Amino acid sequence: MSDPHAACPDYRRSAVSRRSMLKIGAAGLAGLSLPGLLKAEKSAKVAGRQATAKSVILLFQFGGASHLDSFDPKPTGPAEIRGEFKTIPTKVPGYLVTEHLPKLATRADKYAVVRSVRHSKGSHNSGAYYSLVGREPLIDIVTANASATDFPHPGSIVDHLTADSHRTVPASVALPWMIADGPFRTPGEFAGFLGKMHDPLWAIGDPNSPSFNVSELVLPDGIDVKRVADRTAIRDDLARLSRLADRADAVKGMHDYQARAVDLLTSPQTRQAFAINEESAALRDRYGRNTYGQSCLVARRLVEAGVRFVTVYYSPGIIGWDTHKDNFSTLKNSRLPHTDAALSALLDDLTDRGLIDDTLVYWTGDFGRTPKINKDAGRDHWPACQSVVMFGGGVRGGLQYGTSDTRGAYPRDNPLRPDDITATIFHALGLDPATEIRDQLRRPMPISAGHPIKALFG
Repeated sequence: MSDPHAACPDYRRSAVSRRSMLKIGAAGLAGLSLPGLLKAEKSAKVAGRQATAKSVILLFQFGGASHLDSFDPKPTGPAEIRGEFKTIPTKVPGYLVTEHLPKLATRADKYAVVRSVRHSKGSHNSGAYYSLVGREPLIDIVTANASATDFPHPGSIVDHLTADSHRTVPASVALPWMIADGPFRTPGEFAGFLGKMHDPLWAIGDPNSPSFNVSELVLPDGIDVKRVADRTAIRDDLARLSRLADRADAVKGMHDYQARAVDLLTSPQTRQAFAINEESAALRDRYGRNTYGQSCLVARRLVEAGVRFVTVYYSPGIIGWDTHKDNFSTLKNSRLPHTDAALSALLDDLTDRGLIDDTLVYWTGDFGRTPKINKDAGRDHWPACQSVVMFGGGVRGGLQYGTSDTRGAYPRDNPLRPDDITATIFHALGLDPATEIRDQLRRPMPISAGHPIKALFG
């Protein structure tokens, strides 16, 4: 494969080790009290917004997936827009998808596609931030760096509102890597102004590897397991071992991190949820023997164990879906087959296990891709139109909500913003999007600035 960084000039190869940032700070476990969540859910029910989902799986396609070459093809358009792929019919009359999504084509009556999402942030970090948290960033630059003033990831909001002292699994988990992990961090992946204690548990590692064991769930070298009962001693050991300890932005909240890390490291329920090797070879094959497919299988195991929000990032080699060149060969050889296998298997698996009604899955990314193919057989950044796929958690299968114009350039009807997507997710969880949280200056902010897409439910 050609250098993925050359395909997108606004990224540089990082000399900073991902592992050096994660030894301890990445362990964010919810072990809180329940009143906040119950209050928000009660308010939502009174207002007629009873929860349709208990858990959420967010599948984030970093780099920006081409809507035109997946769920919103334009088979009658000119060649420079239509592209190289043919389309195939689905189980829903009149709805077509790309030929490289055959499994999803036969299940189109089980998921909904929202084809009219748009925004104006064309840089990766800004676009990803907006799509992740549903709050428009003030700047639009690729070097937008995560900070303690960011609006929180939706999983962190769920963690913040969740307060269960008896919880034995984290409220929010992210895997298998941080996106664009390098000299700067993509905002929106973390808890932002809610504080580091509400960061997700980062399960960094490849679930497709035979040696996968999630090192964050194993006591680090130098910690005596006999001292587990001595929480103070373990915190001291963790602080000594942490490579984050001398970073100014990590010192604040480190005590909370350490306390939660101890709970994580001694939780058999959490460790059991990551025991992917217990799954049958046949099921693992259905998900796809690749990092993304196996990460989606881990996500199912996590929600089955009680985790409320799981985020799976698709971002191999940083390039992810950022196909400025060789768009069609890249999608044909990996991105689309991975998507077809993992999503279809996840849908079937949740259904077979009786989890589909309680679990909302949504597939999104930074933005869409340009309608017109460039000189390098690629498609460039295009925030003006993208597609979002949803299933489970009360979402109506077989629905196509909103349409794009004949070129796939702009929404033709029912235009939406990422704000509306996050509002829809909170709505499904029974949380009123107007529920307020407070930033570091104690200013009240609603958990979403959008409006739920109520047509997706019922």
